[in-house]
Amino acid sequence: MIKNALISVYDKKGIERLAKELCGFGIKIIATSGTASFLKENGIEVKSIEDIIDVPELLGGRVKTLHPGIFAAILADREKEEHITNLKRFGLEFIDLVVVNLYPFEEGLKEGREAEDMIELIDIGGASLLRASSKNYKYCVSLCSPSQYEGFLEEMKANGGEVSLQYRLNQAMKVFKNISRYDHLIANYFGSFLEGKEEELFPDVFTFDLKKVIDLRYGENPHQRSALYREPTASLCILDATVLSGKSMSYNNWMDTDAAVSVVAEFNTPAVAIMKHASPCGVGTGENIYDAYNKAYITDPVSAFGGIIASNREIDLQTAEDIIGSFFEVVIAPSFEGRALKKLCTKKNLRILKTNPEVFSVSPSIRCYSLKGGMLFQEGDSAMGISDDWEVVSDREPTEKELKSLEFAWKVVKWVKSNGIVIAMGDRAIGIGTGQPSRVDSVELAIKKAGSQGHYTGGTALASDGFFPFRDAIDAAARAGVSAIVEPGGSIRDQQVIEAANEHEIALLFTGTRHFRH
Repeated sequence: MIKNALISVYDKKGIERLAKELCGFGIKIIATSGTASFLKENGIEVKSIEDIIDVPELLGGRVKTLHPGIFAAILADREKEEHITNLKRFGLEFIDLVVVNLYPFEEGLKEGREAEDMIELIDIGGASLLRASSKNYKYCVSLCSPSQYEGFLEEMKANGGEVSLQYRLNQAMKVFKNISRYDHLIANYFGSFLEGKEEELFPDVFTFDLKKVIDLRYGENPHQRSALYREPTASLCILDATVLSGKSMSYNNWMDTDAAVSVVAEFNTPAVAIMKHASPCGVGTGENIYDAYNKAYITDPVSAFGGIIASNREIDLQTAEDIIGSFFEVVIAPSFEGRALKKLCTKKNLRILKTNPEVFSVSPSIRCYSLKGGMLFQEGDSAMGISDDWEVVSDREPTEKELKSLEFAWKVVKWVKSNGIVIAMGDRAIGIGTGQPSRVDSVELAIKKAGSQGHYTGGTALASDGFFPFRDAIDAAARAGVSAIVEPGGSIRDQQVIEAANEHEIALLFTGTRHFRH
């Protein structure tokens, strides 16, 4: 039975109602100064901490509850005679409920407060109270958020003023998760001031700071459960996009949308990427978005069906009219012209997302992949380099026109599933070969894809995300009329590949950088 409650909250939301309900159950309330004053002002009978421990707050409020008497009252095992005797000796009563929410350190981070203010937002006493009450969950209940008050009251009312052991245990688990995340924020904050931060990119202990946004209907397939999480302190997040119309986003929608945004982020000019199964099936740039969209769409209209569109510029009416002429799952852009949005909204199942324009920029990131019993981490692939750094290894130099096509293809192939091949002409892709175990198969697939849409491959440029292990891919490209190729280089058979390029009078360039994407 709960007889005494200790309340110490920074966020006063809901605390007045909770305290009144507690009084209705005959529970006596003890509170720290600020909370006690608030409750007294609202007509609630309350004892202050000083009434219990006969020690005032110290150090300007830094020390309020850190006293053996308070912690003994929380941590006492009601079944141990020694514990009961200790409390009676000092005139202490059991504390059966601890209601604490911590200083708003996370909010301070978001507001960009000065270091001196941030230090004062590190909660010591509150975290200690919650840890103590949760350790002794069999006899003490912990509430660490205003969002938990309603559920607690329902539990009390359903059980005649009692709280089940399962409820206590569940609350203890939530407390330790909450404190763990709080400590993670503080540790990262301190780490941000250390020199040589790059050495701590992959620390000995890696902890996540993620907060659930929503449970998704399912994962990649209907039989798989899934949920969406956000990094709360991230200043730039695709999940902050506003859904202007359409159904809720699915797991696959988010995967493809993130990938599509990453593709167009490679370009400073108006660009559109159409994504399918996390790999581009169409990419184009142009003087305006209408031009870029149509170049992307005609890459492979068949594969584009049911795809995701990302545009790094506002969607206008003319582009919107073309978009609704086919079936797409998602359109994401920094803005939508009024008439264009109205037109797109006629497609009820089309998800329309408006996002911060800065999302369409290359930014550092950490990528992770789950293993059985472990995780793989790596830096995001933000390396690109410029053609000035590439090495021409063939006898023939590329023309300016070929070089432009090579640069475009190289930016796109970075986002194609390995083995990845992109055939491009100027500012658009005309054939994409993705995910084949053999690189020559990806080359032939890209050629086939281009041919199936009537794209002429003569005089085109080809980019490969990895080196060519044999000359067969060069021969296949030559038969299709490809005149320039860019690849990382580094194969033990590079010389054979170079010889093949020279035989076919193909301009061949090595970048020295690989862009595998699994």
